[in-house]
Amino acid sequence: MRHLVLAPVIASATLIAVLLSSVNVKAADEDTWQLLQKAAVAARALSYKGIFVCQTSKQIKSVEITHLFDGQNEFARNVILDGSPREVLNHSGNVVIYNPQNEKIIIEKRRGQNMFPAVLPMNLDAIKVSYTLRQAEMERVAGRPAQVLVLEPKDALRYSYRFWVDTEYGLLLKSVMYNHRDEVMESISFNQVALMNTVALDWFKPKIDHSKSYVMENEQAVIANSDAAVDWEMKSLPAGYRKVDQMMRKVHGKTEPVTHVIFSDGLASVSLFIEHVSKQAKIKSTQKNILSSSGNTNFYTHINHGHLVTVVGDVPEATVVQIANAVVFKKTN
Repeated sequence: MRHLVLAPVIASATLIAVLLSSVNVKAADEDTWQLLQKAAVAARALSYKGIFVCQTSKQIKSVEITHLFDGQNEFARNVILDGSPREVLNHSGNVVIYNPQNEKIIIEKRRGQNMFPAVLPMNLDAIKVSYTLRQAEMERVAGRPAQVLVLEPKDALRYSYRFWVDTEYGLLLKSVMYNHRDEVMESISFNQVALMNTVALDWFKPKIDHSKSYVMENEQAVIANSDAAVDWEMKSLPAGYRKVDQMMRKVHGKTEPVTHVIFSDGLASVSLFIEHVSKQAKIKSTQKNILSSSGNTNFYTHINHGHLVTVVGDVPEATVVQIANAVVFKKTN
């Protein structure tokens, strides 16, 4: 009789323990996401200077970065230290690239580019949908203690990442991207970094080479964020990916503008290009589907109803193929 009375009590105690354990796990998970959120904020809100090394299977380059936040705006200057001395100036997301070519310096404008260590979005909701996050060991990077965070995909449509986050300031000190075989696809890491206390902007300008002429590259984007007069649509997208930008671009050597659409899962970015193909080009084409890779970037190209569809991204092969095959051209009378 006593056993029958105690059984529900024991069961209730077990249930409470399970519920408390679940609450503790959720709280721990939330704390881990907060660490990643801190890294996203710190990369933009701190002022710092350092040198980081970016390594892929194709190349290794060192970059000197100076970053300042004045309370309202971000200013960053990246100087490529290896090979041609290319410079990148970033003012709150508006990027200008100074690129030496022969006897000229070509000035290129870009927008919406995230550069290390600001590789994480401020809003992590989209990432939480497609990835899981856990804490790993503590390590030292650039002489500073860092907490390692492991970001793993929930499917095979994206790569996994490890982030080394400064335990004091929250700044991202190192980022490594892995494929499904746990092979390193890209590694970016500070080898020295320090905070700055100044608000002076005397460094925020390119190093002028008076022996060369400076030429502004023709603006490529001719119609930004335009969905007008398109003869195609997306049937579906890989899970977690959404369209974040669309524009028409003039491309050198092409008579018609090229449609450029950008998709993202919050971290990975994929570009889709659509252009008309001439009848002569279609006749010459002997292979309709071409899948290739260069380092951590995969490319997929095929011809679809008289159009050349190309998808490029630092994502698995399956992702670029799915996005390309999701393009459906509307029937015309």
